[in-house]
Formats: sequence, C-alpha cells, structure tokens
Amino acid sequence: MMESRSNFSRRMLIRLIVLGAIVVMALLANYQFINDLYLKDQQTPVGLFVNGGILLVFLLGLVKIVTTLSYYMQEEVALSRFVRQFSSDPEKLMKGVSPKSVIARRHNTIQKLSEEHARINHSALAATLKATEHTRTSFTRYVSNILILTGVFGTIVSLSVALMGASHLLDSAQDSSSMGLMIHGMSTALSTTITAILCYLFYGYFYLKLSDAQTHFLSGVEEVTTVYLLPKYSSDSESMLHEVAGLIHGLREAAKGMQHIQKKYAEVGARLSGVAEELGVQMGDTADNVDSIKEILRVGFRLPVAGD
Repeated sequence: MMESRSNFSRRMLIRLIVLGAIVVMALLANYQFINDLYLKDQQTPVGLFVNGGILLVFLLGLVKIVTTLSYYMQEEVALSRFVRQFSSDPEKLMKGVSPKSVIARRHNTIQKLSEEHARINHSALAATLKATEHTRTSFTRYVSNILILTGVFGTIVSLSVALMGASHLLDSAQDSSSMGLMIHGMSTALSTTITAILCYLFYGYFYLKLSDAQTHFLSGVEEVTTVYLLPKYSSDSESMLHEVAGLIHGLREAAKGMQHIQKKYAEVGARLSGVAEELGVQMGDTADNVDSIKEILRVGFRLPVAGD
C-alpha cells in the first residue's frame, strides 16, 4: 500500500507533462487558425491583454501545481523509506529521511510527547497537519476559482468595445471603422471565452488530481502514525488498557501451560509411587529368598543356629 502511495504524485506529474506536450503540439499544428483568431487584424490590444492575462494566470497556477506535486512526490518517497526502515532496521530509522519532511516531524513530535509522558492526541495532530497542508494549495484553489471568471471578464470588456463601435456606427453610418470595431469586439469576446474554457478544462483536471495526491499523502501519514508510531510511543489510558489486556491474555496462556505441566508432574509422581511400591514388594521377596538360602546352607553344612 505504501508503494502505491509513493508513486501517486509521480504518476500525476508525468501525466501532466505528457498531456501538456500533446496540447503544445496540437497548438503548433493549428498555428494558422490560432493566428487568424487571436493575432491577425486586431484593431485594439484588448484581446491580446485579456487573453494574455488568462494565459498568465493559467501558467502561474500550472507552475504551482507542478511544484506542489514535486513536493508531495518527495514526501511520499520519505514516507515509504521511513516505513521500510521502521520494519527492517529501527536503529537507522531516519537514515535518508529529511528532518524537514512531514513524517520526520510527526515522529519527533510523538517521541517528544512520549518522553514527557504526555497524552498523544492523534486527532489533534491529524487536524493540525491537514490545516497546514490545506494552506499549501490555497493559490491553486484561488486560480481554479477565478480562471473561468477571467473569461467572463474578457467577454464583458470585449462587448464593451463592440458597443463602443456600435455607438460610433450610429453616429456616422458611413464610418466603416466603427463596423470593424464592433466586429472586433464580438470576435474578442468569443476568443477570450474559448481561451478561459480550454484553460479551465486542463487546469481543473490537474487541480483535482493535486487534491487527490494531497489526500493520499495525508492518509498515508495517519496510517503510519496509527500502525507504527502510536503502538511504540503511546502511553495513554487506552493504550495501557490494551497492554494490560495483552498481559492478561499472556498470563492466561501461561497459567494453562503451568496447569498442563502440573498435570504431567502428577502423572509422573503417580508412576513413581507405583514403581516404589513394586520395588518394595520385590525387595521383600528378595529378603525372604536370602533367608531361605541361608537356612538351606546352614542345614546343608550342619552349621549351628546363631545364638547356640
């Protein structure tokens, strides 16, 4: 599970680069159409300014997405390395893990609380981390909210230019430049709307993927905290109850083992008692046999009876 988390942001970053390259190739392939729509026969610089502003906002947001995905990619690698070293080599737990990484700071915080015998509130730690990471995507969220509005702003400005041309046309019916200005305003309104919508479609997809990457990473940190860090450092009443329950379970198993051993000892003692009784009987028979042999020898050799 940690391996899939460590590759999520990297996959999204590669996907963004590939789709970005495809879009650039498509734009270059349709350069003539783009030139006719955006650059050719522009009577005012309104279209260039508005479309340029939309593209500037889009590119700034895209750069922020790339840098944030790169950040989460590094954090996911550090998290995965921490888990591997925690399981295989606890003595070198922080080897290769940046002390500024989220998992290193979480480990240091929990370790410090454990050394001071303070209660470790996992919910408070998770809420604090979520709030901190939420501010990291504030600019990308702002761009996502205003990007489509820039198209609306461009449309309004362009329609104002068109209405200005219509006003001049009404004042002078023979003025062909006013007709051109009105058509230019309507064309600019269309171009700014198209630009804003296309930029929003591309940007909105990767903004959602950035949110997914952030969610994956935060859930990974909380999973590592729950599975690895809290069992090692937690000393609150709930963890102590679990430890006491484990000790009681172990004592029950030990008592069962002792009862089994005691039963075996009782069986061995009973067997030893039986052997002792048989040995006593055999010793009595042996004494009688010895007395009989002695009597036979005395009679055979005509020996006097002891005491005569």
